[in-house]
Amino acid sequence: MNIQKENAMLQVRSLFDEMSQVVLHQLDLLEKLINSNSITIPDELMAMINANESRIDQFEISISEEIIDIIVLQKPVASELRQVMALYQMVSNLERIGDSVMNITRFIPRIKDIDVYSKMSEVITNMLIASVSMVQKSILSFVAGDKNEAIWAIKNDVVVDEMNHKLIRKAITKGNFSEETQHLLFTFIQLNSIISTIERIADHATNIAEASIYAIEGRDLRHQKDIDE
Repeated sequence: MNIQKENAMLQVRSLFDEMSQVVLHQLDLLEKLINSNSITIPDELMAMINANESRIDQFEISISEEIIDIIVLQKPVASELRQVMALYQMVSNLERIGDSVMNITRFIPRIKDIDVYSKMSEVITNMLIASVSMVQKSILSFVAGDKNEAIWAIKNDVVVDEMNHKLIRKAITKGNFSEETQHLLFTFIQLNSIISTIERIADHATNIAEASIYAIEGRDLRHQKDIDE
């Protein structure tokens, strides 16, 4: 690899690392928000979340432009092209995770029954923690060139999916439908939106893990049912 091409690849990797850290920080802020049991988002916290979202969007644009330049100007060989295309897929999914965080910050203030939300916040946090772990391991897989971390993330997607269904059932059993039925229904709708969005974060983590394995081994695991194979 010539020096110019190597520097271009290092620049993309550096931007990816920075973007990953901002996304993980965004998820940490979301966890703190849910743990607060409050449907009111402090202005300072919302300002940080908005600032991170702007940075994430800018990273996606910058990295995409860098990748295009590498493909057009540096003429990467097959293995290098595989790396940059995997990076492009991961960046796209990181940006969607950022969008998911923003969606949840819009759902929370719409909740009408704070008591139900307070009862559910712990289990929602547990589900979020599981999804964040998937994101972390997927990123680590690519950075460290370790496919085992990616395999763990892909397998754990099933666990998060099951948590989604259990949380919805638990939310219904905890509701007191004899009082403020309309508010409860609105609350359950928003809870379902939050839970489903967290599940999508786990799905994006799976996509990142699959892209990492593609970068490491050249194997495309998308739509394959048995990861052990």
